[in-house]
Amino acid sequence: MAASQKITVDVPASLLQRAQAATGEGVTATVREGLRLLAARRAQRELTHLRGKVKFTLDIEGLRKD
Repeated sequence: MAASQKITVDVPASLLQRAQAATGEGVTATVREGLRLLAARRAQRELTHLRGKVKFTLDIEGLRKD
């Protein structure tokens, strides 16, 4: 794993409990998963802005031959 940074965060207990119930993991794994999801959401948003701006061609017949 890459370098880590120890942080202290103040979160509502109910939010943390719900998040941990969703992940089935402990605090550290739950926070890491939340941060990964937040980063992924930003990447998805940036890709959405490209809609209609990228030319894409797909040769279905060529793919079927593979």
